[in-house]
Amino acid sequence: MKLKLKAMSPKLGTEIPFPFYASAGAAAMDLHACLDEAVTIPAGQRRTIPTGLAIGLPGPEYVALIFARSGLGMKHGIAPANCVGVIDSDYRGEIKVGLQNHSDTDYTIQPGDRIAQMAVMPVAQAELEVVDALDETERGPNGFGSTGK
Repeated sequence: MKLKLKAMSPKLGTEIPFPFYASAGAAAMDLHACLDEAVTIPAGQRRTIPTGLAIGLPGPEYVALIFARSGLGMKHGIAPANCVGVIDSDYRGEIKVGLQNHSDTDYTIQPGDRIAQMAVMPVAQAELEVVDALDETERGPNGFGSTGK
């Protein structure tokens, strides 16, 4: 699968790196903040951070998903505000990451900082069928906590 990358800022590819897989086993690639100056995310607040990047997925059988970077999330409480960002196959605009500061301390994003990670995954578009009843299962309608601790 070939993913097309387009620079939406002259900084991308020069001052700010294009995404890349950091190791042979990496499932996702880091996205970097494409900023002219630092942006502070106050404690408990959100900010939208541009990446300077647009992508071209080859078709509706793929999606790009934006996830938190584990270090930012665990050490600083910085994670995507919508938990997981979805980049549909027909979107061609700049990828921007809404970041939420879940901590009680302001956090500053510097130009070029790694702010999130992007994974490309296959999609199965379901054929929808409205029914009056669903197949019975052992679990049935039992929800939260019903399968144990």
